[in-house]
Amino acid sequence: MAEFVTLETNPEHPGVGTILINRPPMNALNRQVQNELADAARTASTDDAIKAVIVYGGPKVLAAGADIKEMNDMSYVDMMKVAAELQGGLSAIAEIPKPTVAAVTGYALGGGLEVALGADRRIAGDNAKLGVPEVLLGVIPGGGGTQRLARLVGPSKAKDMVYTGRFVGAEEALAIGLVDEVVAPDEVYNAALKWAGQFAGAASIALAAAKAAIDEGLDTDLDTGLKIEQHLFAGLFATEDRGIGMQSFIDNGPGKAQFTGK
Repeated sequence: MAEFVTLETNPEHPGVGTILINRPPMNALNRQVQNELADAARTASTDDAIKAVIVYGGPKVLAAGADIKEMNDMSYVDMMKVAAELQGGLSAIAEIPKPTVAAVTGYALGGGLEVALGADRRIAGDNAKLGVPEVLLGVIPGGGGTQRLARLVGPSKAKDMVYTGRFVGAEEALAIGLVDEVVAPDEVYNAALKWAGQFAGAASIALAAAKAAIDEGLDTDLDTGLKIEQHLFAGLFATEDRGIGMQSFIDNGPGKAQFTGK
């Protein structure tokens, strides 16, 4: 049973799963936490009852980075053996084929920000501090930060953050597109729940296709991206939800379909 990362559901909010990181005091992301994150993400991906996912570190911090004490004595050979595993754990949220949102309170630094970058949306408290300070330790982000950050905010802003290691406050993060919404700290989780909850009855296969089309398309040229879209679009005509959605639209207008997720 996982010690530091749990996947929780609440009957009052059906369809929403919360991946909770709980390793006091700062949710340092050691290898055990990384592996537990990957396990929780896999479970959330395959559980048909979960339609959307929140990643949350509690009311004080998302995660203040990797466990530096654990890495301090590692050599190049040591790290080469586990670098892919580290990157996979911190990037696990990005692999969930469902809508995901990171609820950020307090610090999201280094690996903590990399976890948040894997989500589709980021909601931050106005007390949040985000950054990738790895250069101050003589290394660079290794959990997807150099790639996802640059794709999200652009290479110039990403380089500024990576080169300096500085912390970005919530308002600046909102201005540069690093987060999508800023609320009071005690409203962060509720705001994430509100966003995730709207997908509880949605056409989950279509959402997965939309996510794949966008994410895979961004990694290639436009023509290839359009072909990816074509195949995913056509594939949805083999689903029950496509028939339900279109017939409901014809009979009752938009927004009234009762999807089955099949």
